[in-house]
Amino acid sequence: RLQRNGAVLVIICLLIETNGFYVPGVAPVEFKKGQKIDVKAVKMTSTHTQLPYEYYSLPFCLPKNGTFIYKSENLGEVLRGDRIVNTPYEVVMAEDITCRLLCHDPSKLMTWDEANSQHVIQMVQHEYFVHLLIDNLPAATRKKHKETNNVVVYQGYRLGGIMNDQVYINNYLKLKLSYHKHGENEFRVVGFEVEARSIDISQLTFDGNTCILPSEASPQFVNPKGTSLLFLYSVEWKQSDVSWASRWDVYLGMSDVEIHWFSIINSLIVVFFLSGILTMIMVRTLRRDIARYNAGESDSLAGLDETIEETGWKLVHGDVFRPPSNSRLFASVIGSGIQIFFMALITIFFAMLGMLSPASRGALGTCAIFLYVFSGLIAGYFSARLYKTMRGREWRKAALLTATFYPGIVFTTCFFLNFFIWGKHSSGAVPFTTMVALLCLWFGISLPLVYLGYFFGYRKQPFTHPVRTNQIPRQVPDQLWYMNPILCNIVCIAGNIALHILSGSAREHYDLETLWAVGSQYDDKSNTSEESSIMDQYNAFLADLQPADNA
Repeated sequence: RLQRNGAVLVIICLLIETNGFYVPGVAPVEFKKGQKIDVKAVKMTSTHTQLPYEYYSLPFCLPKNGTFIYKSENLGEVLRGDRIVNTPYEVVMAEDITCRLLCHDPSKLMTWDEANSQHVIQMVQHEYFVHLLIDNLPAATRKKHKETNNVVVYQGYRLGGIMNDQVYINNYLKLKLSYHKHGENEFRVVGFEVEARSIDISQLTFDGNTCILPSEASPQFVNPKGTSLLFLYSVEWKQSDVSWASRWDVYLGMSDVEIHWFSIINSLIVVFFLSGILTMIMVRTLRRDIARYNAGESDSLAGLDETIEETGWKLVHGDVFRPPSNSRLFASVIGSGIQIFFMALITIFFAMLGMLSPASRGALGTCAIFLYVFSGLIAGYFSARLYKTMRGREWRKAALLTATFYPGIVFTTCFFLNFFIWGKHSSGAVPFTTMVALLCLWFGISLPLVYLGYFFGYRKQPFTHPVRTNQIPRQVPDQLWYMNPILCNIVCIAGNIALHILSGSAREHYDLETLWAVGSQYDDKSNTSEESSIMDQYNAFLADLQPADNA
């Protein structure tokens, strides 16, 4: 006993002296001064098309050695359309770069043919954003509104824009990086922002591989017949007091959090209000029926009446727990619902613990898929007990239906839609190997677990009913035309739509307002065609998008 108490005391002392640091999913990386840092591209996204594309689907500068190195991605990253690949950007820890050519040189410009130019124009018109990555930290862009001085932070940078009905490409990137000094010669990346500009190559001055940026410049327009251009970039480092554990605060602490809370509270108030009205109606009806039953029993005891006629809700008390005509399908639907419920509950629990940090890319989707697969045991157990309660006999067929009904609908729908995404050459299309992996999870893990749950659940006692079910079903009288089941279903669907509009209108309004505010198109409709006028408009446009360095 003394030895056991001594061991416990030693463990407590060790815990007291331990000073730990943990961010779920990712470990901090220390860089030396002058060490090279990889800049990777994730994908290109748009709020208009909802179709992500790979970075090199556009004619950007290729890596220096011409070799594409793709990151090994998890299941969640693949399903969300991420294709993380290396880029030719050269970034060195704590070393600034004023202006440098990304590829090619002034004597040999990058040339886009008509097809590539048209493709770029289409992507810019759809307002696509390019997402870069440094040390697992996504690029952020700050936009400061000139009138309100509000700063909006969003991920990625705009591919280009439109001015005078002409499309321009952002061919210059200023990579603004922040580091936190951890040790004597150890640095950690804690901030990554991008300022994107469009600069016409005719207004650039070159000195070998470097360039001199003009104070005022017109944008680099994309000619639909073919375009010649150069890509430029610069790097700016600054020391920051932000710790490595807090570097995601700029992404998670956006200004629209209060708006989402307001919409959630608004939805809850509407739901509780309508539920309260329905509860009051049901309580009044039950009280009236109970008072009638009590009065009938009093008359019967007084000898005024020998029988008490059943009215109200008691008319169906002997048929409430009667098994449906297709009890197998009913049990499978209930089992699938329980499976989804447990998957969502455990996923939310892990997210609350911080184990599904956004720094761990794709962890949320991967966790949800694996939890759904392993929750097949719970679905099979409860579905089997319900199926046995409804006096079902073919439990093996019921188990097969439970394991394949809902996943089959989802897989068939996604497989059908995936053909259209493939046709658009989007990175959001699920690869064939990933589909095979999902099928292996389905038939190799989920299906056996559902059968195992059915095996144990069907051996248990069925659920007990609070009332006895009549042997002979009660005859349902003919209903009036407005009580037709089809008409009632239409009315219920219309009511659900109205409830969705009432509960979700505020949330959708603010969500769409945020999307449009971030992805708005700065389009100048001036009719002048002189170059000086274009330069003035473009410089005014850049002034409206002045960076919020001190925000």
